[in-house]
Amino acid sequence: MHGSAGENEIVAMDIQAVYALVAEDMHAVNRLIASRLSSEVALINQMGQYIINSGGKRLRPILVLLSARAYGYGGPHHISLSTVVEFIHTATLLHDDVVDASELRRGQETANSIWGNEASVLVGDFLYSRSFEMMVEVGNMEIMDILAHATNTIAEGEVLQLLNCHDPDTTEQRYLEVIRSKTAKLFEAAAELGAVLSSQGVAEREAMRRYGMHLGTAFQLIDDVLDYSAAPEEIGKNIGDDLAEGKPTLPLIHAMRHGSAEQAALIRHAIEHGGRDAIRQVTEAIESTGAIAYTARSAQLEAEKALTALHRVPASAHRDAMYALAEFAIKRNH
Repeated sequence: MHGSAGENEIVAMDIQAVYALVAEDMHAVNRLIASRLSSEVALINQMGQYIINSGGKRLRPILVLLSARAYGYGGPHHISLSTVVEFIHTATLLHDDVVDASELRRGQETANSIWGNEASVLVGDFLYSRSFEMMVEVGNMEIMDILAHATNTIAEGEVLQLLNCHDPDTTEQRYLEVIRSKTAKLFEAAAELGAVLSSQGVAEREAMRRYGMHLGTAFQLIDDVLDYSAAPEEIGKNIGDDLAEGKPTLPLIHAMRHGSAEQAALIRHAIEHGGRDAIRQVTEAIESTGAIAYTARSAQLEAEKALTALHRVPASAHRDAMYALAEFAIKRNH
């Protein structure tokens, strides 16, 4: 997906090189995460450390760092805001796992399966409220507005997903609306924060927003692909988890639309009733209708839109890393 030339030429970079580029900043983020997670309530410390240290990719905080550095930011607030974004993300995971009754995440037991639903919801609340304390410390109303709006939109996306659950009539448009709200919105906010910290203009901020939104959408679409095509040990959860929860994701929506009447009826029943009883037949229907390829192609188109948005960003290693994140989003196997 590389293309430009001269001073704007993109230097190919793999995900490990991205991590290496932000390593110093990420050490500072991890130190701040540890210090701001601390509470006099022992269970908060225990659960917070467990979920934060359970092997996440840290893509959202990395986006804040890359965006800020790409525009030459030299202050301290990108570290605070990366931590805020990670806390918001972690809070949504804690709440998600309760709503979905999930038992595995990133190959480990979920917090709710160890400590129970009540503790997971309340520690998620603690992480949200700690995030807002930290936003106030940064003291920038624009940043508070972006993050407050993002948090609100994510909550709306969660409710929309709940309404779509067990509904086989969910359309592709309705499904994309959910993932743009629930997943892509925090990517979008994370990317924009760097531009705001660097006092960029309206056009640059809009470019970062579009980059984050399309990147987050591509990332979620590949998650949907992996739910039916990856080995459990690679993705750290059970194959068909979405189906078991009655979630009509894009591979299922496409297979219902393009499969035989028998396949459509089978998938409809599986979405309505949840469970894994028909996972083999549903997977066969997904494969025979080209639903995996269709969803992967949709992700590719989103990633290309993300890359187009980066054309406004000055050439630098940090911009190259943002290109690399878009490629990683669609080529990963976990």
